[in-house]
Amino acid sequence: MGRAHLRRLHPAGAARRPLLPADRAAVPADLRRAGPVRGRRGPLGAVSATVAAHAPRTTAQEDTARLLDGETHRSGDPYALWAGLREREPVLWHGPGEFPGFWSLTRYDEIDEVLRDARTYSSASGILLRPRAQGDDPGGNRTLALSEPERHRVLRGAVAGWFAPRNLRLLSDALDAQAERIVRDAVAAGRTDFVTGIAAVLPVEVVCTFLGIPERDRPDIVEWTTDAFCAGTATERTLAHLQILDYFGDLVERRRADPGDDLVSVLAAVHLDGRPLPVEDVVLNCDNLLVGGTENVRLAMSGGMLALLERPEQWELLRGGFEEVAGTAIEEILRWTSSATHLVRRAARDAVLGGRRVREGDLVVCWLPSANRDPAHFADPDAFDIRRTPNRHLALGAGPHYCVGSQLAKLEIRAVLREFVRQVRGVEQDGPPERLDSIVVGGLRTLPLRLTG
Repeated sequence: MGRAHLRRLHPAGAARRPLLPADRAAVPADLRRAGPVRGRRGPLGAVSATVAAHAPRTTAQEDTARLLDGETHRSGDPYALWAGLREREPVLWHGPGEFPGFWSLTRYDEIDEVLRDARTYSSASGILLRPRAQGDDPGGNRTLALSEPERHRVLRGAVAGWFAPRNLRLLSDALDAQAERIVRDAVAAGRTDFVTGIAAVLPVEVVCTFLGIPERDRPDIVEWTTDAFCAGTATERTLAHLQILDYFGDLVERRRADPGDDLVSVLAAVHLDGRPLPVEDVVLNCDNLLVGGTENVRLAMSGGMLALLERPEQWELLRGGFEEVAGTAIEEILRWTSSATHLVRRAARDAVLGGRRVREGDLVVCWLPSANRDPAHFADPDAFDIRRTPNRHLALGAGPHYCVGSQLAKLEIRAVLREFVRQVRGVEQDGPPERLDSIVVGGLRTLPLRLTG
């Protein structure tokens, strides 16, 4: 990767995943009905154990069904539901409704076991819950995230070098300079939506740089990614996503004819079983890199900022010794926000999880935010503590499919936080934040702020 290519950074926009519909048909009719669990929802889902303990009791099936409703994640308290499920039925079979039947996992140990055992629990048919009418993910066994071990090894091997420490060091100075400009512009304006005006800008531009998207095309990519995940209707989101796929289709063809110093050219040159990767597969992998490389960083960064603002003592601790606490602060932000709400695996053979027999072909849903609040692994798990150690969270996955861009994500978060601490003297919320109503990713849609330098 060339040094000059790595340093071409320019501002960009925000992105959000399409929402999955709620599964209200998943609760059997004969189950007892009760009111919702209403614990105190603190910043990004902290649970009040006292309130939750006195809330009306519901069945584990009802609680799991609520987790399939995006509204629960927007305005309810999914952490109270996960806490109850960890205690009562941490490995639960949830029957089919709008979504297929699946095993619901809420404890750290079982989730970690599933994520680390790719031969028993496969990602090839998809990693997200999809309504039964949609069938398996069309990207199944075609992309880095959705592939069997051998195919995954080849695809990951092709791109991993771009995210290696040596290449990230080449990027560091340019990344810091871009973060400095992003925060400076926000401070000069006096007001900003932290999600779209700061947290989304740097990761989108870095991914465009890695993919070799020409600078003249980047405004279109910014607009399409914003519409694909933030537009008001499903039709608008779908059309924007199709524009992204069409763009990558053309770019892949150009890179096969005239390779460049970028990830699209690398993927276009991959061979599997002696044959080049089909154009459609290259396009899907480019799309995955664009989404995966922008969304989680945006959600973690914005959710972490809200957590800091809601806890002045943590904000002052970060300001008072940034270099000393930045490493543990970033890990705690990732644990606390846990932006990937769930991951799905399919059992490739019979197995046992938490004493329950899982049959070959069964779907297994891993609720990552629940694992990251498991008191068996985290002391005082509902506290946000930027000095927390150890902190072996699962926010970026585990095992063979651990996030290939994890170190880049942490560098981006560090760069923006450093500049925020350095340049911002005063910050306060400029209205209530708005959360996403999605069961796929969790976090903020907006975080309006007033800034003084």
